[in-house]
Amino acid sequence: MKTDLVGISGQKEEASKEKDMCGKESLNRQGSLDSNREDGRTTLFLTLTLGNVRNIELSKAAKVFEIFETQIHHFETRRAKKPRNSADDLDVFIECEARSADVSILITSLKRVAEDVKTSREDKVPWFPRKIQDLDKCHHLITNYDPTLDHGHPGYADLDYKKRRAFFADLAFNYRAGDPLPRIEYTAQETSTWREVYRKLSSLYATHACTQYLDAFHQLEKYCGYGEENIPQLQDVSRFLKERTGFQLRPAAGLLSARDFLASLAFRVFQSTQYIRHFSSPMHSPEPDCCHELLGHVPMLADKEFAQFSQDIGLASLGSSEAEIEKLATLYWFTVEFGLCKQNGSIKAYGAGLLSSYGELMYASSNKPEYKPFDPEVTAVHPYQDQAFQPVYFIAESLEDAKAKLQNYVMKIKKPFSLLYDPFTSSIEVMNTPQKIKRTLCQMKEELKSLCLALENLS
Repeated sequence: MKTDLVGISGQKEEASKEKDMCGKESLNRQGSLDSNREDGRTTLFLTLTLGNVRNIELSKAAKVFEIFETQIHHFETRRAKKPRNSADDLDVFIECEARSADVSILITSLKRVAEDVKTSREDKVPWFPRKIQDLDKCHHLITNYDPTLDHGHPGYADLDYKKRRAFFADLAFNYRAGDPLPRIEYTAQETSTWREVYRKLSSLYATHACTQYLDAFHQLEKYCGYGEENIPQLQDVSRFLKERTGFQLRPAAGLLSARDFLASLAFRVFQSTQYIRHFSSPMHSPEPDCCHELLGHVPMLADKEFAQFSQDIGLASLGSSEAEIEKLATLYWFTVEFGLCKQNGSIKAYGAGLLSSYGELMYASSNKPEYKPFDPEVTAVHPYQDQAFQPVYFIAESLEDAKAKLQNYVMKIKKPFSLLYDPFTSSIEVMNTPQKIKRTLCQMKEELKSLCLALENLS
């Protein structure tokens, strides 16, 4: 599209900057439910009013569409019904196609050069994966604590460590759903770091960890090579989880965005790092590493009740607004990462952040922090601390009770659709037609028949 560039160079530069900023923020990927396409593009129906079009307003609007590489399928103008500036004001109707990631900033840019900018997309939601292969796109990293960027990272000045981390990142970024999980030859130094962490943490588990964790941890030692002298391989651990709860692992390059990480849980997939923390700081890591994943998360994911709890958070995240994602991520933080529960009259840890940190596990069990009962409505908006020990921990009456409360909470999240996970195809079904709901009910009836028959056989 050729346009008159006179007078709009500043607007072009500003829109381009905003476009670049938007591209760096992975959580702005918006699109309508009907256009949640694999190519990352969405169809828009826009109406707007252009004032005094004999000057350069039309040219300015056209340049916005050009900057964002928008494909215009239909462009229609008519004299404005309610002119504001002059008799030359025009109402414009546009059907176009744009990248989902650019939609929000495209509309913002149009509002700078036009009036009454509106979109008819009533069901606009952020992109979310529909099938397990779509998780190949869910790898956007939060780089705050990356050793190449964070001056406070223990490995910041260690070139060999950063080179090793780049190796692990390449493995994760090149991985595709269905590939065998990469097997790693860990170095003697890496194994030494693991040994120190494993020995110190495992000495606390019998007195500080919940029974679900302990049961699974003993099984992992028996079947997956858990021990002081061996860093378990993701492939072996993933097979173990798949047999027990249907969860499986895939490699991650580092700390993922909340939306991408939670989306994976919806498919019973846990994105796990394979690198290990820097040897100079074995008892603390500013970011997740294989000690955190294998010692903190994996044992709990082998418990069916907890696996369902984790998947429920993931399913709730799909298509949720940014505000809801923030709340769900906070819930995840205070439960899956730093959760405590009551067992046999004592307070036990089930959170991975606690079970992979000797210092915080000891601190959480002392009289220093404040304890509050787990209430999702309260927990979801409570500020958390990611650079020091938590001043507040939320205690669940039991894991079963925590799961029930979470399910009640997520039912209140408003979306223009309902979702159903199909474990047979590892895909998400959008329940947006009566036919889909009827088909699902028929399947449930068949399952109920089988259960009734099983009860009859027992009586």
